[in-house]
Amino acid sequence: MKTYEYKGFNETGRLARGLVEALDIKEAREKLSHRGILAETVSPAGAQRGRFRLRARSAFDLETRALVYRELAALLAAGLPLAQSLQILIDTPELGGTRPLLASVRDRIRDGAAMADALAAGQAGVSPFEDAVIRVGERAGTLQDVLERLAAYLDEQQMLRDRIGTALVYPALVLAFALGLGILMMGVMVPRVAGMLQESGVELPALTRGVLAVSGFVRRAGLPLAVSVGLGFWLWRKRRGQGPAVRQRLQRTMQGTPWLGAAYAALLNLRFARTLALLLRGGVPLIEGLTLAGRATGNDQVAREVEREADAVRQGRGLADALRTVPALSGALPSWVEAGEASGALPAMLDAAATRYQQQWDRMLARFLALLEPMLILVLGGFVLVVALAILLPILSLNRVLF
Repeated sequence: MKTYEYKGFNETGRLARGLVEALDIKEAREKLSHRGILAETVSPAGAQRGRFRLRARSAFDLETRALVYRELAALLAAGLPLAQSLQILIDTPELGGTRPLLASVRDRIRDGAAMADALAAGQAGVSPFEDAVIRVGERAGTLQDVLERLAAYLDEQQMLRDRIGTALVYPALVLAFALGLGILMMGVMVPRVAGMLQESGVELPALTRGVLAVSGFVRRAGLPLAVSVGLGFWLWRKRRGQGPAVRQRLQRTMQGTPWLGAAYAALLNLRFARTLALLLRGGVPLIEGLTLAGRATGNDQVAREVEREADAVRQGRGLADALRTVPALSGALPSWVEAGEASGALPAMLDAAATRYQQQWDRMLARFLALLEPMLILVLGGFVLVVALAILLPILSLNRVLF
């Protein structure tokens, strides 16, 4: 039996979409017909392409993967087989667009495939270290424990993203308000007031003439410029996976910026330490774990340097000495690793180091936001002051002429 996803209409003419198990598409259509559903499209679960396929992949995001891994671990701990556990998740309405993907994974597991292979074949979008941890857990017979640790790790990554996103909400609102106010004042208010003043014959001050010049530029080139910036950003987002040179230049710029570089280094160390600890606890060999942890940092240069040092560790070099040759990871992390190697508790020391870097990252982020908010308010206030002076100075000059 295979699972098919369908789209069609029920007896009342309303749109119907869901999953059906059958031997082939013909039997699937027959089953749907008996249910009173006129199927418009029937295809293997998870096999649709185009916009719906992209939406299904986006549905299996970080938060959803953490939920699936945690619930799978709980079901496996209760003694249920993996295929039956996936079936229970498929019947869960909360998973929504992820259900077809899980159905395709379940079908492949029924056919004898390993979970990691089934996820890869279903193009679930799991990261390389998730794939490695799941494979090791299946080989070692500790899939339940591995999935629980993996869910905790993904939850922590999601919390980190949420903290950053939440912290940037207020500055984003202030910036959006400033842009809207600027467009309104420079595109509408300033030209009207300036036209009235010019008709009165008052000589405009230099500040007013400068503001008018900027206002004219905004009216003439504002919309094309905004469209160009938006199109450029969209193209960059679309092609950023195909432009490693641009991404690497941006990463080098972030590392070289005085304050931002320290915060970025803390984030790289946090990702590396937390990922390597998880991989080692999951049974991944140290050499393979190093390579995957380097990729998990999200920095191409760090990933290459760590992969190079993984070969040195394979040849007998100590892990702490190897990390000291990676500039981004050469701070306090090698000392934690050295203590972990000496005590035989490397995963625990990596977790402790990750907690330290987490605290450092939180402090830096809090300081940055504490400075960003008043800076935005000052810039907005300064802009309003300049525009107000540009309008008031000619009015004061007009009063002196009249009186």
